Amino acid sequence: MKLSFTKMHGLGNDFVVFDFTDKVTPISQAQAANIANRHFGIGCDQILIVERSLRPEMDFKYRILNSDGGEVEQCGNGARCFAVFVRDKGLSDKSRIKVETLGGDIILEVDEASGDVIVDMGVPEFSPSKIPIAAKSQSHIYSVLVDNEPVAFSAVSMGNPHAVIRVADVDTAKLQSLGAALETHAFFPKRANIGFMQILDRRNIRLRVFERGVGETIACGTGACAAVATGITCGDLDQTVCVQLPGGDLSISWRGGQNSLIMKGPTQTVFSGEFEL
Repeated sequence: MKLSFTKMHGLGNDFVVFDFTDKVTPISQAQAANIANRHFGIGCDQILIVERSLRPEMDFKYRILNSDGGEVEQCGNGARCFAVFVRDKGLSDKSRIKVETLGGDIILEVDEASGDVIVDMGVPEFSPSKIPIAAKSQSHIYSVLVDNEPVAFSAVSMGNPHAVIRVADVDTAKLQSLGAALETHAFFPKRANIGFMQILDRRNIRLRVFERGVGETIACGTGACAAVATGITCGDLDQTVCVQLPGGDLSISWRGGQNSLIMKGPTQTVFSGEFEL
């Protein structure tokens, strides 16, 4: 079976996008991993699947498969690509698009002047049971042992679970070893994305992210949101922050409390083609 696809990226975080609005084609975990394989498949960090929502108030449903084939709840860079994809393919002419995801509903808005996409990511969730994490009470900072050494971090859900570790310099952070160890730590029953945040000043941070089921990506939208949300909650960041990722910059704004967190950034369509499933 041949499937048409579009390859896109948000700051280098790359995606293979399928339009399943006419008919849903099942993709197994093994098939998804093959599509994502950079040597034998198309190659990507995640696969994005566009479907029709059964809820009349929503415009679309959006599914995300990681490069290991596992389905996950949310993807910020993917959400921006999603908005551009459905408009470019003539699936929607709206500038404001309501999308159902496994991690909750999001609202996407295309800035017609700049071409950037603004994403209402919803309210950050700090409750241990909602992230989820194996903690009895909510705290700004948690700690677990990795190789008999304590590791401190903040935790939050942006529709998917995140841990954020503060480091003096992201370039020298132990991203591979510590990211892999924490991703699958028992403290995170659904695994977690692990962010390494360097605060430059109250309006600027640097960030690298070890993504669940993927490894390090050069940009992570929900990771950027998580880092800023934890920094604001701890009183160390202003309400609008520029997040410098290896692939480029994102603007993240949050007024705290039950206000929605807003992400703004660019997307790029790379090429389209067909793939033998």
